[in-house]
Amino acid sequence: MEITRVYRKKRREFGKQCTFGDHAPRPDPNNTIEPNPELAKEYIRRNPCDAAIQCAPEMSEHQTNTERRMTENRGMNHVEGGWPKDVNVQEVEQTIRYRGEVEKDEVYINMIGRLGTTMEHAIKQNNAIDIFEEYFDDVKDELVMEPPTAKIVNEYRDPNKSTRSVSCVCWSPDGGYKVAGAYSILDFQKTGSGVKLDSLIWDIENPSKPEMLLKPSSALVTLDYSPKEAHTIAAGCYNGQVAFFDTRRGSQPVETSAVEHSHTDAVRRVVFLSSKSGSEFFSTSTDGSVLWWDARKMNEPTERLDLIVSKTSTEKLGGTALEFESTMPTKFMVGTEQGSIITGNKKGKTPADKIAGMFYGHLGPVHVIQRNPFVLGNFLSVGDWTCRLWSEEIKEQSVWWTGKDPSFLSDACWSPTRPAVFYTVKQNGNMDVWDLTAKQGVPSLSVPVTTDPLMCVRAQEAGRLLVAGSKTGTITLLEVSDSLVNPQQDEKQAFTLIMERETRREKILEGRMRELKLKEKAAKSHVVDTEPAEGDQEEDPLTRANKEYASTIEFERRELERRREKRRKGLESSNDDAHKSMVKRLPRRTLNLLREQERDAAKQQAAMAPPAPAAAKPSQEPNATAAETTPAPPQAAAPAPTPEAQAPSSSVAGKVPEISAAPSGEVDARRNSPEQVASPKHGASTSPPPPAVDA
Repeated sequence: MEITRVYRKKRREFGKQCTFGDHAPRPDPNNTIEPNPELAKEYIRRNPCDAAIQCAPEMSEHQTNTERRMTENRGMNHVEGGWPKDVNVQEVEQTIRYRGEVEKDEVYINMIGRLGTTMEHAIKQNNAIDIFEEYFDDVKDELVMEPPTAKIVNEYRDPNKSTRSVSCVCWSPDGGYKVAGAYSILDFQKTGSGVKLDSLIWDIENPSKPEMLLKPSSALVTLDYSPKEAHTIAAGCYNGQVAFFDTRRGSQPVETSAVEHSHTDAVRRVVFLSSKSGSEFFSTSTDGSVLWWDARKMNEPTERLDLIVSKTSTEKLGGTALEFESTMPTKFMVGTEQGSIITGNKKGKTPADKIAGMFYGHLGPVHVIQRNPFVLGNFLSVGDWTCRLWSEEIKEQSVWWTGKDPSFLSDACWSPTRPAVFYTVKQNGNMDVWDLTAKQGVPSLSVPVTTDPLMCVRAQEAGRLLVAGSKTGTITLLEVSDSLVNPQQDEKQAFTLIMERETRREKILEGRMRELKLKEKAAKSHVVDTEPAEGDQEEDPLTRANKEYASTIEFERRELERRREKRRKGLESSNDDAHKSMVKRLPRRTLNLLREQERDAAKQQAAMAPPAPAAAKPSQEPNATAAETTPAPPQAAAPAPTPEAQAPSSSVAGKVPEISAAPSGEVDARRNSPEQVASPKHGASTSPPPPAVDA
């Protein structure tokens, strides 16, 4: 606890000081009350008198702030001592002669004998009972489903007066008791003349003072511990150089790359490779190149790759993140400023062969790429306002992603002990904990770490501790609960099923989108290619645009007419089906009346029809006279009926008013329709029946 404000006051300001003397007591006329006998008469003695007492003494609680003291660890090695003055320790013969004299002394022999007995008894006691024995080592811990929690354990503040941001943090591989932080100012033209270039290594048990300083030639932007040797560190500088540190040799870098063979922009990420020597690593920068280095020869890189993905252009993509898995020594991934992720193969013979593929998904620079330590086929990336999970089987779209957060995401990392848990930090100072087996739409826990923007986060190998670096130079140490450390039952299998399910869904959506694109391409194939032929005069862009617009409008008009025609045919077929169903529902008496009405109307039409011509075929006259039993051909137009032809319909006007009110022209038109000819079992052709009427 630090002192934030101190209140100071002089002794003479507390009031009048009390002074003592040797004279007899003298009453003060201003503060003396004379006795009054009248008041003594009103005094009543209380008997009995009750009083409450406490067995424990009463105490008061006070708090105070002490000044913060800087502590440091020091050690001393005792080589050899206790020699008399006349013996020179450097002379071997004198020391041997003196030892022989002491060992022959009877006092020495008796003392060793007594001490030997006591020592033998203590050794036997230690052998009888093993105080370090684990009695319940084979008993498995019970899985307790408790809500996830996290608490702040300590803070490590930059001792420099200038405000620098922690751009990268890394745990040491020797048990995770040290944290290395890269301090730099990445804001444009914000680096002043008095800013120090040191980066710090902290011991998590001592937050008052850093354990060691790293003093490069330029401010460090990123660093990484060697997985094989805990005292070697590879770092990337702000001026594009890379440095190799050995903490056993001091704060200065052991090797530094030459400026002419280094990056031309700030190094964004360095990662160690899996090699026998443990001294090989590679780096990337926003200058669009990836360089491979060997710490034993830092004059120039051993290999170089330019991030050029287009065959027709020489533009480079700036690198901002790197990922390498030791179990896949030939594969690596690079995140770019443009939001894409490049997958590479180191065994490629040409630069084009080394770039195996690309993943697209982010709208801004990719800040981090990290594979899942349990399921290597899935990895996460952070860019813009989202964190995305990818599968190597799908490159067009991520299989899972967080919602658009109001605050910008800076970094993320997987949990080393749980396959489905990862952590993200944001610019508003919060750290989100995601557990995909519990919740997928919202984080399982959100921890307000600080009010300053958080820039990076890394988890300890044991999974219990995390460190988060802020923009003001403070590294915060957090401890998570057991529910975020101990893996759940079949958690790896559950996470694998989740990723496979999302992968299948994305494959289905991808196939559907491909089909829609092919249909759209086929629909627009009628548009004539307006590109000018070779040797012809180039067409005016405005004229070409007008032609394309007119053809598009014509195509849409035809599509609209086709849809209207299809809709109209569908309505007609539905009306026909409705009429047929209505006929089946009419009572028999109503159907007989309708048939009689149609026969009378047919007789009237036959009587008013003109005589057939002489050249007419003989088969036409029977058709005209047999109008009662044979339907008229669809091509013949029926003449308008006379008022007498409508007389029979008045007999059923009270029962079926809709039928009697229908004009005969409509009845004839429906009767002449080829689709609506009555079945032969009724003995006559009928028009489509009117709507059903209750008998």
